[in-house]
Amino acid sequence: MKNFLKFIIFILIPIGIVFLMVFTFQDTEEFVKSTNEIKLEKQDMPADHQKFEVLQQEFTSPQQVTEACLSCHNTRGEEIMKTVHWRWLQKDTLMHRGIMDLGKKNVLNNFCIGIESNEALCQTCHIGYGWKDKSFDFNDSKNIDCLICHDNSGEYKKQKGKAGNPPEGLNLSHIAQNIGYPQNKNCGFCHFKGGGGNNVKHGDLEQGLIGCTRDVDVHMNKENNMNCTDCHTTENHNIKGNLYTVAANDNNRITCVQCHSSKPHKDKLLNSHFTKVSCQACHIPTYAKLAPTKTYWDWSTAGKLKNGKPYEEVQDEFHKYDSKHGTAVFGKDLQPEYVWFSGQSDHFLIDDTIKSDTIELNPLKCSCTNHKSKIYPVKVMRGKQIYDTENKTLIQPKLFGPKGSGAFWADFDWNASAQKGMEYIGQDYSGHYGFINTKSYWLINHMVSPAKDALTCNECHNSNGRLKDLTGFYLPGRDQNHFLDWFGIFSILGAFLGIFIHSILRIKGSKSN
Repeated sequence: MKNFLKFIIFILIPIGIVFLMVFTFQDTEEFVKSTNEIKLEKQDMPADHQKFEVLQQEFTSPQQVTEACLSCHNTRGEEIMKTVHWRWLQKDTLMHRGIMDLGKKNVLNNFCIGIESNEALCQTCHIGYGWKDKSFDFNDSKNIDCLICHDNSGEYKKQKGKAGNPPEGLNLSHIAQNIGYPQNKNCGFCHFKGGGGNNVKHGDLEQGLIGCTRDVDVHMNKENNMNCTDCHTTENHNIKGNLYTVAANDNNRITCVQCHSSKPHKDKLLNSHFTKVSCQACHIPTYAKLAPTKTYWDWSTAGKLKNGKPYEEVQDEFHKYDSKHGTAVFGKDLQPEYVWFSGQSDHFLIDDTIKSDTIELNPLKCSCTNHKSKIYPVKVMRGKQIYDTENKTLIQPKLFGPKGSGAFWADFDWNASAQKGMEYIGQDYSGHYGFINTKSYWLINHMVSPAKDALTCNECHNSNGRLKDLTGFYLPGRDQNHFLDWFGIFSILGAFLGIFIHSILRIKGSKSN
């Protein structure tokens, strides 16, 4: 009996301890509320604008409403006219190229490609009135649309294709008397519908976020009821946040640590991931949770007609064709792809020379050795878009306009569309076009899941896990190094053997005594 107890104490217990140390670790889903976590302070109620005499008139144009607003808020116009939301352009620094004007105004994407020559349609989502072409005056404060951001009546809207103007018949006096701080629906009027419909473009921004359940988003759900402006804070009408399909640097970027600590977990091992893994990578396991998002757009198939007229074909919720846009593929409840990202992106510009079969329009990729780089989840939008086969450059097509204007959606003539679009921006067009594969990267920041739904270790630390295509670094559980593997095996066996020999010697020594 005495020898049996010694066997348990000196052999089985040490082996069990080593086994636990090697094969297990503390794993918890519970968040620790950080001591520096910011408490969101709800803004005071705005003044009752129904009492202001200047708003108690019959407005015959939206510009008259703006003039009434600026008669009291007399410095706000100058603030707004300096912002990216107004100019759709900013001074930015591109990798290896220096400082240049960059923004939605001149950067191409693989959705509707670009705004130039298509302003009357695209400016439905501009915070101004009348940007229909190059003649728009960015220094005229009367053209600022105060109502699109501050309407709390729920009645205001813009008319599609009218250069940012609202439809006729709105009671502008009633709307102006019912303004307040921006609500999610104000931001969502543009940001939920980018690319032509609800959740089409971003994948993590859609109308369903308003009043959603906690499993869809822990921030904007109906219980928590956070506003966009709780994170996208504003100073002098400059709204924090960067979209890296039109921006290049992290000067105005939002991060999770604005509210949360960099060490939010009880588990030190989980906290150690923060140096190279973004919060989003683990806490947004899927996106497009409610409405489908577009993942592929093939412009090369657009332009087909039946009996001389455009047509649509809907195979199912995820596969669609129409003559104006070509072939589209959608996805829902999608797993993100992952990239190394340091807060900077590059851009393929309209005059850049094409040197490959696939163009990355806004590469986010950087080396894992960059001290600022972390793993981030992204939606990768893939497609085919028009390019100049002789000049080897992308083409800005004219899409929107009346019949006979060269607009593709009216005349269905790619050559005329390319000629008119490139002429508008002052770029050369050879007269020969084709279609080329493109990719764009959209960071996933919304639709944060509850902690219980965060990724488990095995979902990444696995040879066929989520990070299987993210190369350039060693990931335990995914990558194999035969020398390290055998070294580890022999180290463990050596430890067991050492414990066993030590225990036998102790037992024999006790017998001799």
